[in-house]
Amino acid sequence: MSRSKKLNILLPIVSLLFMGAFAKHRLLDRQDITGTLNDKEMDETSGIAASSISPDTYYVHNDSGDTSRFFAITAEGKLKSTIYFKGDSTQKLGVQDCEDIDVGPGPEKGKSYVYLGDIGDNNQNRPYITVYRMAEKKSWATGDKAITNTQAVRADFKYPDGPKDAETLMIDPIGKQLIIVSKRGDTVAVYTSPLKYQANTTTVLTKRCKLYFAGFKPFKWITAGDISKDGQQILLKSYDKVYYWRRQHNEPIWETMVRKPQELTYKVEKQGEAIGFQPDGKGYYTTSEGVFSPVYHYDVPN
Repeated sequence: MSRSKKLNILLPIVSLLFMGAFAKHRLLDRQDITGTLNDKEMDETSGIAASSISPDTYYVHNDSGDTSRFFAITAEGKLKSTIYFKGDSTQKLGVQDCEDIDVGPGPEKGKSYVYLGDIGDNNQNRPYITVYRMAEKKSWATGDKAITNTQAVRADFKYPDGPKDAETLMIDPIGKQLIIVSKRGDTVAVYTSPLKYQANTTTVLTKRCKLYFAGFKPFKWITAGDISKDGQQILLKSYDKVYYWRRQHNEPIWETMVRKPQELTYKVEKQGEAIGFQPDGKGYYTTSEGVFSPVYHYDVPN
Protein backbone atom coordinates (compact mmCIF):
# COMPACT_ATOMS: atom_id res chain seq x y z
CA MET A 1 0.00 0.00 0.00
CA SER A 2 1.35 3.47 -0.81
CA ARG A 3 2.51 5.60 2.10
CA SER A 4 -0.04 8.35 1.44
CA LYS A 5 -2.91 5.87 1.38
CA LYS A 6 -1.63 4.22 4.54
CA LEU A 7 -1.55 7.56 6.30
CA ASN A 8 -5.07 8.41 5.17
CA ILE A 9 -6.38 5.08 6.44
CA LEU A 10 -4.29 4.52 9.54
CA LEU A 11 -3.58 7.89 11.14
CA PRO A 12 -7.20 8.41 12.25
CA ILE A 13 -7.25 5.00 13.92
CA VAL A 14 -3.80 4.93 15.51
CA SER A 15 -4.95 6.91 18.54
CA LEU A 16 -7.97 4.64 18.90
CA LEU A 17 -5.75 1.58 18.73
CA PHE A 18 -3.55 2.86 21.51
CA MET A 19 -6.51 3.76 23.71
CA GLY A 20 -7.91 0.30 23.13
CA ALA A 21 -4.55 -1.24 23.89
CA PHE A 22 -4.41 0.37 27.31
CA ALA A 23 -7.88 -0.91 28.13
CA LYS A 24 -7.52 -4.39 26.69
CA HIS A 25 -3.88 -5.41 27.09
CA ARG A 26 -1.41 -4.96 29.91
CA LEU A 27 1.56 -2.84 28.96
CA LEU A 28 4.64 -4.96 28.55
CA ASP A 29 7.81 -4.29 30.49
CA ARG A 30 10.96 -3.05 28.78
CA GLN A 31 12.54 -6.49 28.92
CA ASP A 32 10.05 -7.57 26.23
CA ILE A 33 11.76 -5.17 23.82
CA THR A 34 14.90 -6.87 22.51
CA GLY A 35 16.11 -3.80 20.64
CA THR A 36 15.24 -1.54 17.72
CA LEU A 37 15.75 -1.79 13.98
CA ASN A 38 18.98 0.16 14.02
CA ASP A 39 19.27 1.32 10.41
CA LYS A 40 17.02 3.98 8.92
CA GLU A 41 16.79 2.02 5.65
CA MET A 42 14.44 -0.37 7.49
CA ASP A 43 11.63 2.16 7.65
CA GLU A 44 8.60 0.29 6.26
CA THR A 45 9.10 -3.14 7.81
CA SER A 46 6.34 -5.54 6.85
CA GLY A 47 7.69 -9.05 7.53
CA ILE A 48 10.11 -10.97 9.75
CA ALA A 49 11.31 -14.60 9.53
CA ALA A 50 14.02 -16.60 11.28
CA SER A 51 16.96 -18.08 9.40
CA SER A 52 17.11 -21.87 9.28
CA ILE A 53 20.90 -22.06 9.00
CA SER A 54 22.34 -19.10 10.94
CA PRO A 55 21.80 -18.57 14.69
CA ASP A 56 20.42 -15.21 15.82
CA THR A 57 19.60 -14.16 12.27
CA TYR A 58 16.24 -12.89 11.08
CA TYR A 59 15.14 -11.49 7.73
CA VAL A 60 13.01 -8.37 7.40
CA HIS A 61 11.95 -6.25 4.43
CA ASN A 62 10.14 -3.05 3.53
CA ASP A 63 6.86 -2.92 1.66
CA SER A 64 5.75 -0.62 -1.18
CA GLY A 65 8.18 2.09 -2.17
CA ASP A 66 11.32 0.02 -1.66
CA THR A 67 13.41 -1.81 -4.22
CA SER A 68 14.07 -5.55 -4.60
CA ARG A 69 15.97 -6.25 -1.40
CA PHE A 70 15.66 -7.55 2.15
CA PHE A 71 17.76 -7.36 5.31
CA ALA A 72 19.48 -9.83 7.67
CA ILE A 73 19.37 -8.65 11.29
CA THR A 74 19.90 -9.90 14.83
CA ALA A 75 17.06 -10.30 17.31
CA GLU A 76 18.16 -6.95 18.74
CA GLY A 77 17.62 -5.27 15.38
CA LYS A 78 21.29 -4.86 14.41
CA LEU A 79 21.76 -4.90 10.63
CA LYS A 80 24.04 -7.67 9.38
CA SER A 81 23.49 -7.54 5.61
CA THR A 82 21.36 -6.00 2.91
CA ILE A 83 20.60 -8.55 0.20
CA TYR A 84 19.62 -7.36 -3.27
CA PHE A 85 18.08 -9.50 -6.01
CA LYS A 86 16.85 -8.96 -9.56
CA GLY A 87 13.10 -8.50 -9.52
CA ASP A 88 10.61 -7.66 -12.26
CA SER A 89 12.26 -5.63 -15.04
CA THR A 90 8.88 -4.07 -15.91
CA GLN A 91 8.68 -2.47 -12.47
CA LYS A 92 10.65 0.71 -11.78
CA LEU A 93 11.83 -0.57 -8.39
CA GLY A 94 11.89 -4.25 -9.36
CA VAL A 95 8.95 -5.07 -7.07
CA GLN A 96 5.48 -3.60 -6.44
CA ASP A 97 4.53 -4.26 -2.82
CA CYS A 98 6.41 -6.91 -0.84
CA GLU A 99 4.33 -7.73 2.22
CA ASP A 100 5.74 -10.83 3.91
CA ILE A 101 8.77 -13.09 4.09
CA ASP A 102 9.37 -16.66 5.26
CA VAL A 103 12.07 -19.32 5.32
CA GLY A 104 11.56 -23.00 4.56
CA PRO A 105 12.27 -25.98 2.33
CA GLY A 106 12.32 -25.81 -1.44
CA PRO A 107 13.19 -27.68 -4.61
CA GLU A 108 16.55 -29.04 -3.43
CA LYS A 109 16.41 -31.44 -0.49
CA GLY A 110 18.40 -30.33 2.54
CA LYS A 111 18.58 -26.69 1.48
CA SER A 112 16.85 -23.72 3.07
CA TYR A 113 15.18 -21.00 1.03
CA VAL A 114 13.94 -17.46 1.65
CA TYR A 115 10.53 -16.67 0.16
CA LEU A 116 9.63 -13.02 -0.37
CA GLY A 117 6.01 -12.30 -1.28
CA ASP A 118 5.27 -9.39 -3.60
CA ILE A 119 1.60 -9.89 -2.80
CA GLY A 120 0.24 -6.51 -1.71
CA ASP A 121 -2.66 -5.26 -3.82
CA ASN A 122 -4.45 -2.37 -2.13
CA ASN A 123 -6.70 -1.76 -5.14
CA GLN A 124 -7.28 -5.49 -5.67
CA ASN A 125 -6.61 -5.30 -9.39
CA ARG A 126 -3.30 -7.10 -9.98
CA PRO A 127 -3.67 -9.86 -12.60
CA TYR A 128 -1.11 -11.92 -10.67
CA ILE A 129 1.11 -11.74 -7.59
CA THR A 130 4.75 -12.79 -7.39
CA VAL A 131 6.89 -14.80 -4.98
CA TYR A 132 10.70 -14.71 -5.14
CA ARG A 133 12.61 -17.73 -3.84
CA MET A 134 16.30 -17.50 -2.91
CA ALA A 135 18.65 -20.15 -1.51
CA GLU A 136 19.69 -19.06 1.98
CA LYS A 137 23.40 -18.31 2.51
CA LYS A 138 25.39 -18.33 5.74
CA SER A 139 27.44 -15.36 4.53
CA TRP A 140 24.37 -13.14 5.00
CA ALA A 141 24.74 -13.56 8.76
CA THR A 142 28.45 -12.72 9.03
CA GLY A 143 28.50 -9.12 7.86
CA ASP A 144 28.28 -5.80 9.63
CA LYS A 145 26.02 -3.71 7.39
CA ALA A 146 27.37 -5.63 4.41
CA ILE A 147 25.80 -5.32 0.96
CA THR A 148 25.45 -8.38 -1.24
CA ASN A 149 23.51 -9.75 -4.20
CA THR A 150 21.75 -13.05 -4.68
CA GLN A 151 19.90 -14.90 -7.40
CA ALA A 152 16.11 -15.07 -7.11
CA VAL A 153 13.75 -17.48 -8.84
CA ARG A 154 10.45 -15.86 -9.67
CA ALA A 155 7.01 -17.47 -9.80
CA ASP A 156 3.65 -15.79 -10.39
CA PHE A 157 0.35 -16.81 -8.84
CA LYS A 158 -3.32 -16.07 -9.51
CA TYR A 159 -6.28 -16.36 -7.16
CA PRO A 160 -9.05 -18.66 -8.39
CA ASP A 161 -11.71 -16.10 -7.37
CA GLY A 162 -10.21 -12.81 -8.49
CA PRO A 163 -7.51 -10.43 -7.18
CA LYS A 164 -7.05 -10.03 -3.44
CA ASP A 165 -4.98 -7.82 -1.18
CA ALA A 166 -2.73 -9.94 1.05
CA GLU A 167 0.02 -9.33 3.59
CA THR A 168 0.58 -12.89 4.85
CA LEU A 169 2.83 -15.49 3.23
CA MET A 170 3.79 -18.66 5.14
CA ILE A 171 5.70 -21.83 4.32
CA ASP A 172 4.36 -25.12 5.71
CA PRO A 173 7.34 -27.51 6.16
CA ILE A 174 5.09 -30.52 6.79
CA GLY A 175 2.62 -30.19 3.94
CA LYS A 176 5.29 -28.61 1.67
CA GLN A 177 2.85 -25.82 0.89
CA LEU A 178 3.06 -22.10 0.22
CA ILE A 179 0.25 -20.41 2.16
CA ILE A 180 -1.26 -16.97 1.45
CA VAL A 181 -3.95 -15.43 3.64
CA SER A 182 -5.95 -12.50 2.27
CA LYS A 183 -6.12 -9.30 4.31
CA ARG A 184 -9.49 -7.59 4.01
CA GLY A 185 -13.19 -8.27 4.22
CA ASP A 186 -15.57 -9.59 6.84
CA THR A 187 -13.84 -12.94 6.31
CA VAL A 188 -10.39 -13.72 4.93
CA ALA A 189 -9.40 -16.73 2.83
CA VAL A 190 -6.53 -19.21 2.93
CA TYR A 191 -4.90 -20.12 -0.40
CA THR A 192 -2.19 -22.66 -1.09
CA SER A 193 0.23 -23.93 -3.71
CA PRO A 194 2.62 -26.89 -3.52
CA LEU A 195 6.21 -25.77 -2.99
CA LYS A 196 7.09 -27.71 -6.13
CA TYR A 197 5.54 -24.97 -8.24
CA GLN A 198 6.95 -24.29 -11.67
CA ALA A 199 9.31 -21.32 -11.72
CA ASN A 200 8.81 -18.52 -14.26
CA THR A 201 5.21 -19.54 -14.88
CA THR A 202 1.82 -18.56 -13.47
CA THR A 203 0.18 -20.99 -11.05
CA VAL A 204 -3.46 -20.83 -9.94
CA LEU A 205 -3.71 -21.00 -6.16
CA THR A 206 -6.13 -23.37 -4.43
CA LYS A 207 -8.67 -21.80 -2.08
CA ARG A 208 -8.87 -23.93 1.07
CA CYS A 209 -11.10 -22.17 3.58
CA LYS A 210 -12.46 -18.92 4.96
CA LEU A 211 -11.66 -17.52 8.40
CA TYR A 212 -13.78 -15.13 10.43
CA PHE A 213 -12.33 -12.90 13.15
CA ALA A 214 -14.52 -10.74 15.34
CA GLY A 215 -13.88 -7.02 15.48
CA PHE A 216 -14.13 -3.87 13.44
CA LYS A 217 -12.53 -3.11 10.11
CA PRO A 218 -9.72 -2.20 9.61
CA PHE A 219 -8.58 -3.30 13.11
CA LYS A 220 -9.24 -6.95 12.29
CA TRP A 221 -7.52 -7.02 8.92
CA ILE A 222 -4.86 -9.75 8.78
CA THR A 223 -1.40 -8.22 8.38
CA ALA A 224 1.10 -11.06 9.00
CA GLY A 225 1.56 -14.72 9.87
CA ASP A 226 4.09 -17.48 10.43
CA ILE A 227 4.41 -21.24 10.90
CA SER A 228 7.02 -22.64 13.29
CA LYS A 229 10.03 -24.50 11.88
CA ASP A 230 8.58 -27.85 13.00
CA GLY A 231 5.23 -27.03 11.42
CA GLN A 232 3.28 -27.51 14.65
CA GLN A 233 2.35 -23.91 15.52
CA ILE A 234 0.68 -21.14 13.52
CA LEU A 235 0.40 -17.41 14.13
CA LEU A 236 -1.72 -14.77 12.42
CA LYS A 237 -1.90 -11.15 13.48
CA SER A 238 -4.19 -8.24 12.84
CA TYR A 239 -3.53 -4.63 13.77
CA ASP A 240 -4.56 -5.27 17.37
CA LYS A 241 -4.54 -9.04 18.01
CA VAL A 242 -2.36 -12.14 17.68
CA TYR A 243 -4.04 -15.50 16.97
CA TYR A 244 -2.41 -18.85 17.76
CA TRP A 245 -3.07 -22.49 16.80
CA ARG A 246 -1.43 -25.85 17.50
CA ARG A 247 -1.55 -28.43 14.76
CA GLN A 248 -2.93 -31.89 15.50
CA HIS A 249 -1.51 -35.10 14.01
CA ASN A 250 0.15 -33.28 11.07
CA GLU A 251 -3.27 -32.45 9.62
CA PRO A 252 -3.52 -30.06 6.63
CA ILE A 253 -2.76 -26.56 7.82
CA TRP A 254 -6.16 -25.21 6.80
CA GLU A 255 -7.89 -27.80 8.97
CA THR A 256 -5.96 -26.43 11.94
CA MET A 257 -6.81 -22.82 11.10
CA VAL A 258 -10.59 -23.31 10.87
CA ARG A 259 -10.66 -24.16 14.59
CA LYS A 260 -11.09 -21.33 17.07
CA PRO A 261 -7.65 -19.84 17.80
CA GLN A 262 -6.21 -18.72 21.10
CA GLU A 263 -5.69 -14.97 21.45
CA LEU A 264 -2.25 -14.10 22.77
CA THR A 265 -0.99 -11.09 24.69
CA TYR A 266 0.10 -8.36 22.31
CA LYS A 267 1.27 -4.77 22.72
CA VAL A 268 -0.38 -2.83 19.91
CA GLU A 269 2.28 -1.27 17.70
CA LYS A 270 2.17 1.88 15.60
CA GLN A 271 1.60 -0.13 12.42
CA GLY A 272 2.37 -3.74 13.24
CA GLU A 273 2.70 -5.80 10.07
CA ALA A 274 5.40 -8.34 10.97
CA ILE A 275 5.40 -11.50 13.09
CA GLY A 276 7.73 -14.51 13.11
CA PHE A 277 8.64 -17.48 15.32
CA GLN A 278 12.10 -17.89 16.77
CA PRO A 279 13.77 -21.06 15.40
CA ASP A 280 12.91 -23.34 18.35
CA GLY A 281 9.27 -22.25 18.34
CA LYS A 282 9.32 -21.22 22.01
CA GLY A 283 8.68 -17.58 21.24
CA TYR A 284 8.10 -15.09 18.48
CA TYR A 285 8.96 -11.55 17.46
CA THR A 286 6.95 -8.64 16.15
CA THR A 287 7.96 -5.27 14.75
CA SER A 288 6.32 -2.47 12.85
CA GLU A 289 6.76 0.18 10.21
CA GLY A 290 8.66 3.35 11.10
CA VAL A 291 12.31 4.31 11.49
CA PHE A 292 14.05 2.61 14.45
CA SER A 293 10.94 0.61 15.36
CA PRO A 294 11.15 -1.59 18.48
CA VAL A 295 11.50 -5.37 18.16
CA TYR A 296 9.23 -7.17 20.65
CA HIS A 297 9.64 -10.73 21.92
CA TYR A 298 6.87 -12.92 23.35
CA ASP A 299 6.81 -16.45 24.77
CA VAL A 300 4.36 -18.94 23.28
CA PRO A 301 1.83 -20.65 25.56
CA ASN A 302 2.88 -23.87 27.28
